[in-house]
Amino acid sequence: MKRIWMYLKPLKRRIALGTAVKVFGTVAELIIPFLLSYILDHVIVTNDVGTIVGYGVLMAVCAVAACVGNIVANRMAAKTTMLFSAEMRRELFSKTLRLSARSTDRFTIPSLESRITTDTYNVQNFIGMMQRMGIRAPILLLGGIAVTLLMDEKLALVMIATLPFIFAVVYGISRKGVPLYAQVQKSVDGMVRVVREDVQGIRVIKALSKEDYENARYDNANVALKKQETKAGTIMGIVNPVMTLLMNLGIVAVIAVSAYFVSTGQSSVATVIAFMQYFTLISMAMMSLSRMFVMYTKCAASAARIASVLDEEEELSLCKDDGNGDESFSIVFDHVSFSYLGVRDNLHDVSFSLQKGETLGIIGATGSGKSTILRLLMRLYDADGGTVRIHGRDVRSFTPEERTALFGVAFQNDFLYAASIEENIRFGREIAHDAIVKAAKIAQAHEFITAIPEGYEYEVSTGGTNLSGGQRQRLWIARAVAGDPDILILDDASSALDYKTDANLRAALVKELPDTTVVTVAQRVSSVKDCDLILVIDDGALIGCGTHEELLATCAEYREISESQMGGAFLE
Repeated sequence: MKRIWMYLKPLKRRIALGTAVKVFGTVAELIIPFLLSYILDHVIVTNDVGTIVGYGVLMAVCAVAACVGNIVANRMAAKTTMLFSAEMRRELFSKTLRLSARSTDRFTIPSLESRITTDTYNVQNFIGMMQRMGIRAPILLLGGIAVTLLMDEKLALVMIATLPFIFAVVYGISRKGVPLYAQVQKSVDGMVRVVREDVQGIRVIKALSKEDYENARYDNANVALKKQETKAGTIMGIVNPVMTLLMNLGIVAVIAVSAYFVSTGQSSVATVIAFMQYFTLISMAMMSLSRMFVMYTKCAASAARIASVLDEEEELSLCKDDGNGDESFSIVFDHVSFSYLGVRDNLHDVSFSLQKGETLGIIGATGSGKSTILRLLMRLYDADGGTVRIHGRDVRSFTPEERTALFGVAFQNDFLYAASIEENIRFGREIAHDAIVKAAKIAQAHEFITAIPEGYEYEVSTGGTNLSGGQRQRLWIARAVAGDPDILILDDASSALDYKTDANLRAALVKELPDTTVVTVAQRVSSVKDCDLILVIDDGALIGCGTHEELLATCAEYREISESQMGGAFLE
């Protein structure tokens, strides 16, 4: 929770003002029963109508002050809570985007999604409740006890005797609630994961008629969440009934004792009436506190999950360059090894170099380590052994801004968002329309874009579902090219293109981007055969390195792939 309170510090003046208004309204409410008791005992007996009306007006003023004060304070609390939660969500989302790939893998995407949504909502609710009830309830509780002690200490002590039992019940149950709600949030993560997977794969699910199967998967996740929520709700649901029982027993005890005191002349009916009103206020305060404790259990569990993300240490720290690199080389891998899980190498002792403006092709079986090379090059992960250099510098010596400015990237399964084609290519960057058109022409997308009546203003649906697979890939490539990168990475980004379009794309890249280093990962030999350097990867090892002709002569695996795809010949 300490991490969460930091977001309230900038709002302390607003909170202080809201607290003052809330205190004013609550104190006004607290005075009303005392005034009623005083009127019944001392004012009515005077038979002075003016005095009686005056005290009545004073009670009405207190009632209005209490109402207005609480309304104003609650509105201020709502505004404060909104500002607090907006800043917390903003920083949490920003931190999520900055997490290293390893950290993201460890938290998992569904868990991060639920932390940004459900967990922040739980914290927001508690902060809002604290400002509304967390100030009013203690004042009513302590103020009510203080006033009743002044009015009749014997009756007050009877009422106070029930409070320790109530606190013990709330405290004991709340201690069990925090871990239970932590389990609930983990179950929410599981349900979000299933929903996320089904939304992304809805077309495949429908095509294969697997709706019933996916419904069963969701039901399993939903039942697991229901069990956790039921368990937590059952435990926390004990609080209110037990509190009600104890408060009712207290009321019975107060009535019984007060009846005796009135009959023996030790107390007055007016005092008993005031006591019952104060007891009602104290009961309401205790019920509010119990709800806050229940809310706190959810908040504490959620706050811990949020703080674990916000406090995640930066794994990809800057390192000083050793100065041993050669600036004439655009990309250098020097005996690089890497493992995702630390069990076995997913990439083992890979070495190659590429000069500026040259093209690199990477080919190999699925899971061989092709994309891993790209992730190390872009420093999504750090190599476990060896060195990766860009323009002669250790990739670990680049700031994030310097590093990301170097690359233009198009993945096989990239994304498009709900906006125009032009905005999807621009992607929030300051790129002129002419540059976007040029990028689209290089990516072989300009022809199909201009064939649409709306042209570049055509609205793309979320995920690009109103475009074909080949059209989406060409927009991804156009987006990567539009930033005029030093290094262009195409990770199987032309798999949905026909051979002619693919060939035209490669020719356009050579012609229009002569100084750009192009790295192409592909399954098709035709996509990499014209590259200056081709890497053949198998099970994380570099088994072939050279030009197309050299690999045909020296690498049996490459030759086998070539012959199986094109019979050893390539038709443009």
